[in-house]
Amino acid sequence: MGMIARASTTTERFSVNVTVENLAPCKKLLRVELEAQKVDDAFEEMLKNYQRQAALPGFRPGKAPKDMVAKRYEADIQDEVKKKLIPDAYRQAVKEQKLDVVGYPDIEEIQFGKGQSLQFAATIETAPEFEMPEYKGISAKREKGEVSDVDVEKAINLLRDRQTDFKTVAREVAQGDVAVVNFTGTTDGKPITDTAPTARGLTEQKNFWVNVEKTSFIPGFADQLIGAKAGDKRTVNVDFPADFVTPQLQGKQGTYEVEVVEVKEKLLPELNDDFAKGFGAENLEKLREGVRNDLDNELKYKQERSVRGQVVEGLLSRVQCELPESVVVQETRNVVYNIVSENQKRGISKEMIDHQKNEIFNSASATAKDRVKASFLFQKIAEKESIKVEQNEVLQRIQQLAANYQMSPEKFIKELQKRNGVPEIYEQLQAEKVIDFLVQNAHVEEVAPAANPA
Repeated sequence: MGMIARASTTTERFSVNVTVENLAPCKKLLRVELEAQKVDDAFEEMLKNYQRQAALPGFRPGKAPKDMVAKRYEADIQDEVKKKLIPDAYRQAVKEQKLDVVGYPDIEEIQFGKGQSLQFAATIETAPEFEMPEYKGISAKREKGEVSDVDVEKAINLLRDRQTDFKTVAREVAQGDVAVVNFTGTTDGKPITDTAPTARGLTEQKNFWVNVEKTSFIPGFADQLIGAKAGDKRTVNVDFPADFVTPQLQGKQGTYEVEVVEVKEKLLPELNDDFAKGFGAENLEKLREGVRNDLDNELKYKQERSVRGQVVEGLLSRVQCELPESVVVQETRNVVYNIVSENQKRGISKEMIDHQKNEIFNSASATAKDRVKASFLFQKIAEKESIKVEQNEVLQRIQQLAANYQMSPEKFIKELQKRNGVPEIYEQLQAEKVIDFLVQNAHVEEVAPAANPA
């Protein structure tokens, strides 16, 4: 996720006076003071630096009097001292107080100047405090399963469907055909868009292809076209399901005026060796072997993903703690962006996404909280179990990602560095290793597969 930026704790040459005030869970106010002598020492050191480099009229470089350099570069020297002292004092305060800071501080300057102590306040967020739960022996269930001959034939038929040809025929619509139709739809006697403004595609279409199958388009729509010929008109009544994709239409009735434009018959290719060669297989038997291997791998992946998900969920359920607000907010933005991008790729309209923005945000917020909590837990487990990510593993993952995006590794690394994305790669790899460790130490029970609903 790359969401957690911790403050540096470099050893400094001075100590600071610090008071800490708790503002909220994971949120603190640091009041920091550095004595005046240290401030003056910093000014003096910076002045010497400027004097060594200053080139004032009438003097050779580095030979101008100190007081003239101080006057000429007063503002610059003060700015440089401030830029050095405040970060140094802040890091030292964090180190002395042993604070695990996330994100970046919000610093308010209170007092700064030559001959004065430096005083500032820093509002920070810290990592959550919680007792580490028992993370070994988490229970999970792995469903037994194997790929059957029926599964293989279903997959082969899906490949067959992809190579379907469509032939226009001068006959009535039959089950399994495609009906090309024009339609307009209403609900409660009004255009559907009056009820669902974003549902223009459900209100009117021209030359719309409908697979004549029970579950195609709107349940019950296609069945009422059976027996119609090109040029026929029919009134089709439907009941929008309770879980219909458009919320405003759930449970309502719709009426469609439909004109059949064409009837198309599906022509499936023959299942033979030539068909198999189209998918790079030697013959039909080799194609079946390849499909079975693919289904086996897919089944194992689903089983593994399920176990991993159960183990992480079991771990999260064992810890209740407050989380840093800014980290959750940032991760929520990331999740919302991913959800919206995925919906757009699936062809969902901007209007539909906007209509569901509250549901998207609520779902993203819950997901973000789990991710942030998991990130802190994984970090603790990695420290306790000495789980490390090596540099060559990071480079290998970067090369894989670069290949996926069809970019050179060098260019991809530059893109990562622009958004400080390398730590995100490290964190992803560390999380994967921690989950591997949790699964290896989990109590996994083999169970019979759940019955599929009829």
